[in-house]
Amino acid sequence: QVQLVESGGGLVQAGGSLRLSCVFSGSAFSMHHFGWHRQAPGKQRELVAQISAGGGAQYAEFARSRFTISRDIPANTVYLQMNSLMPDDTAVYTCNAFTTWMGPRRDYWGNGTPVTVSS
Repeated sequence: QVQLVESGGGLVQAGGSLRLSCVFSGSAFSMHHFGWHRQAPGKQRELVAQISAGGGAQYAEFARSRFTISRDIPANTVYLQMNSLMPDDTAVYTCNAFTTWMGPRRDYWGNGTPVTVSS
């Protein structure tokens, strides 16, 4: 049973930083691609950043200069370092894992961790 458990969200002032963590279990971590998504109140979910099984990272335009996605393979953990946070970054941040290893694409989602940025 694949599970993703996020942590690290909370309340932070504008200009501050947070590091989100996503612990993966139940399958081969290195065979999955990972993404961080966010959904603000009243808005659609959007992709923040992705890291491929090979380690390549991609970012949404708004995240490119402020956020960094990384992973610790032995720890089965993906991180999202968020700097220079702004009130518009307020959202629930959710970790996603997906793979086509040994079968059709499967997507897995965590429950999310809320981030609130105060002005």
